[in-house]
Amino acid sequence: MIPARLTNLQQELLKIFSIELSDKDLLDIKHLLANHFAGKASDEMDRLWDANQWDQQTMATWLAEHSRVKKG
Repeated sequence: MIPARLTNLQQELLKIFSIELSDKDLLDIKHLLANHFAGKASDEMDRLWDANQWDQQTMATWLAEHSRVKKG
């Protein structure tokens, strides 16, 4: 699905990268963006972990629930 309107990020990237990039540079930029957003997601997960006082038992419970749903 293609949005009807470009986001502010898409508009800015179009302005910045109005030149043709090599495949390597394009791949490097994709990795840079992926790492940036993965870092933000990881930071948020750390925040939630601390705020909710989750621990290894929490993870074990989630894993058991997922396994039960998957088998059922």
